[in-house]
Amino acid sequence: MTGVHDVRSSIQAAIVDLDGTMVDTLGDFDVALNATLKDLDRPSVTRADIERMVGKGSAHLIRSALIHGGLSDTQATALQAEAWRRYQAHYLAINGQHSAVYPGVVEGLSALRERGMPLACLTNKPLGFARPLLQAKGLDGYFTHVFGGDSFERTKPDPLPLLKTCEALGTLPARTLMVGDSQNDGIAARAAGCPVVLVTYGYNHGDPIDQAPHDRLVGSLAELLAFA
Repeated sequence: MTGVHDVRSSIQAAIVDLDGTMVDTLGDFDVALNATLKDLDRPSVTRADIERMVGKGSAHLIRSALIHGGLSDTQATALQAEAWRRYQAHYLAINGQHSAVYPGVVEGLSALRERGMPLACLTNKPLGFARPLLQAKGLDGYFTHVFGGDSFERTKPDPLPLLKTCEALGTLPARTLMVGDSQNDGIAARAAGCPVVLVTYGYNHGDPIDQAPHDRLVGSLAELLAFA
């Protein structure tokens, strides 16, 4: 594990995840996903179920919910396109209405920006969902770049999105801090060569967050003041 001082002294930019890191979006997922399942006459899912399913993009979330409701892989694949069409309509209709910015997020982002540190938001959420959510929550102005799960050929935990985001920021991975809430963020950061800080309150597929690769765990993004 890298020392806190070593990480702090070398950081020139930061990449920040969205769902479970900056914004608690379980309420949005709950409303949109269950409306989709109702349209398809499929069983609903609980918020606890959703919390274990989120983090790998909307397509994975929908597929997981269909399989959780008793469909086989083949049956879920057959319904995927229609489910995605309906989910997209439901999600865009309520995006941000049932979600909230976590305490400490504005303070942490403000501290990094005041230092002159460029910030990018990198999420597995589709870009068409991510941008409006950031705008609705007043967070879009902190970021020079926003990339979604459909911005690159692969998504986290593959390191490609982090490497491409570092290129956009103009910083080396070793000097670019990844801030996230799950093993997807930790694994991707390690593979890309980025130091990584994980929050203790987000979504990590039901697994203990301290088991994910990380350099430091924080209970609030306000603790990023230590890096500013």
